[in-house]
Amino acid sequence: MGRIFIECLDRKLKLRKVAKAVYRALGQVSRFKVELVFQDGEDMHNLNKTTRGVDSITDVLSYPTLDGIRGKIVRPQDCPTELEGRYIFIGSIVLCDEKIRAQAQEYGHSEEREREYLIIHGLLHLFGYDHMTDFDKKEMRDLEKKIVALLHPDEPEDKPVEEPVQAEEVKVELEEQPSGEERQ
Repeated sequence: MGRIFIECLDRKLKLRKVAKAVYRALGQVSRFKVELVFQDGEDMHNLNKTTRGVDSITDVLSYPTLDGIRGKIVRPQDCPTELEGRYIFIGSIVLCDEKIRAQAQEYGHSEEREREYLIIHGLLHLFGYDHMTDFDKKEMRDLEKKIVALLHPDEPEDKPVEEPVQAEEVKVELEEQPSGEERQ
């Protein structure tokens, strides 16, 4: 049986339920690994400027390793270059502590809840979902709602998932080195 393993070396977080809900909602069958990193506002601003050319702070950046996997069941044989042991490495998510605090206050929920939402959003980007067109945005928001409902079944389903502030997927073309990266 598969799962999503979210590795966060910055701090100890309980992420198993979030990972399991995303995994179930997407109907995946393999084992996946994701890196989760936290940055302060200045570092996130610099990262956003460097990797996206956007000169502002953002809440979440996603760096997928696989292309063309949206809506597909991903298996190890489909991506042998991204295997880490028995896991398929699907990318990295970077979250901004300052934005988590500010947005939690703005939306009237806990920082834990905001962090959970941004991780869901980032994971969906790693699995190929985005919000560039109206169709894509609706598809992604519907998945976010489904995942939040799996995590919090006692909450009303009609509670809106709002547009995340500046959340974006980042695709980076890496140069080869000589020898020897709507809410509740």
